[in-house]
Amino acid sequence: MNDFLKAVIFGIVQGLAEFLPISSSGHLALTHSIISFGEGFDNLAFDVLLHLGTLFAVIIIYRKDIVLLIKAFFTLLGKVFRGNFRLSEYNVDERFVVFLMIAVIPLIPGAFLSGSVEFLMGYPVFVGCALMVNAVILFLCDKLTDTTKSIEEVRPINALAVGLCQLVAVLPGISRSGSTITGGLTQGFTRELAVKFSFILSIPAILGACVLELPDFFSNLPDVRTLLVCLCGALCAMVVGILAIKLVNFVAKKAKFRIFSYYCLAVGAVVVIVSIATA
Repeated sequence: MNDFLKAVIFGIVQGLAEFLPISSSGHLALTHSIISFGEGFDNLAFDVLLHLGTLFAVIIIYRKDIVLLIKAFFTLLGKVFRGNFRLSEYNVDERFVVFLMIAVIPLIPGAFLSGSVEFLMGYPVFVGCALMVNAVILFLCDKLTDTTKSIEEVRPINALAVGLCQLVAVLPGISRSGSTITGGLTQGFTRELAVKFSFILSIPAILGACVLELPDFFSNLPDVRTLLVCLCGALCAMVVGILAIKLVNFVAKKAKFRIFSYYCLAVGAVVVIVSIATA
């Protein structure tokens, strides 16, 4: 199979699985076990650029919100320097910034944990079991009905709870978006707010993962052909990611996450059965 076609497949998988609540790490691990590039291909550069592709997808979809949040960050700094620490006196965007910063805190230990659990991606049985756990999370997500909190009603403890849910997603097979959206809903967020908060929260998560890999990336720069293959995958991940974000927003309004629950359950079961049968 041509490397560019492989890159397109990986880009589609990354774009879909990063935002649909089906686990990008789990699906990329399974895809790598089926499709591999030739010797000498820089997998690290490929993975970094795939994630950057999905990062741009979030930025494109939420560009207006991001501009407002950047402005709010600086007005928030002004209030803090003046000694104003009262959350009640912050506007909507400033509150959103505060809650994002709180939710990011669990990413710090998560950065160390991710390296410790990375080896699990090489065990399809574990990935399959994790996908089935993810299916249960998504099924329960649809059962949550008391979800009426706007950003004005959210409290710091609610944002921290969402951040802790994101920490669970370091395990391959557990969806980051599924965990954080479900976390938001358990804290009473409206479905629209839960999805928006989850995806904007993915920006520091994806960016942080890329930054950790940049030293290795620059120490072993890929050749021109490999770089073009990587960029092809990144472009596909971005385009498909944009469509996936729109789909999740639509599904969230209809409370139909169980569709993804059934999918994860089926894929997880098949992976476990095949892995055991071929062991």
